[in-house]
Amino acid sequence: ILHTNDTHSRLDPFPMDGSRNQGLGGVAKRASIIKQIRDKEPYVLLLDAGDIFQGTPYFNFYKGEPEIRAMSYMGYDATAIGNHDFDAGMENLATQLRLHARFPMLVCNYDVSGTPLEGNVKPYQVFKKGPLTIGVLGVGIEGKGLIPDQLFGSTVYLDPIAEANKVAFTLRKKEHCDLVICLSHLGNRYTTERKVSDEDLAKQSEEIDLIIGGHTHTFLDKPLVYTNKKGRDVMVNQVGFGGILLGRIDFEFSKFSSQKILKTEKILISSKSVG
Repeated sequence: ILHTNDTHSRLDPFPMDGSRNQGLGGVAKRASIIKQIRDKEPYVLLLDAGDIFQGTPYFNFYKGEPEIRAMSYMGYDATAIGNHDFDAGMENLATQLRLHARFPMLVCNYDVSGTPLEGNVKPYQVFKKGPLTIGVLGVGIEGKGLIPDQLFGSTVYLDPIAEANKVAFTLRKKEHCDLVICLSHLGNRYTTERKVSDEDLAKQSEEIDLIIGGHTHTFLDKPLVYTNKKGRDVMVNQVGFGGILLGRIDFEFSKFSSQKILKTEKILISSKSVG
């Protein structure tokens, strides 16, 4: 599993201006690293946890087209929806996805009936990788206070934990998924605000194995592990923002036992990391 979050229109590396992140990131370097991994590994999923848009002049001028095209070129398999992905309006997001995305945008807790996003987002996607079936679902953050009403439109926000559990149950029991992954734009955890977080989702989940998070721009030293309602481990990971890091989580499956995690890694996207 390879993953990013909150790339925020950062197509080029951070400028060489003496700042902490100078020279880091950039889609060309990320694409090269992804290709190197795919050349070595037969079964790879490339995922994103939302906030593709907003943060550089590329978005101000082109409204997300270069970002979506770059992700399609890199072969992303799926993304969640972030609050900033609404910044140029719902009609624009729907248009960019319809014209340029070769991957689905996933969200199970937004009812987009009657909006421009109807038919352009879906609750989940099932992938076949060799003998394995992998289910990926998406959850979005509450728009109130984050997304202006005129941009969120008549979208109805639903309880992310309840909806994620329903979809994860479908993926496990009806789609017979060996691995269930949630792409979440809820945020890692909150200490002062009463918001639903990835920590809450993990602890109250039942069939989710891995949560790939976003929104809070959290650089985790290593993935967090929580115990779900069934007493099983749920891993949560997030890799900062701006495409500085590419997360990697390797799972191993055996017909004799449930899946186990071989290794986790965060790959720094810099000129030194490309051969």
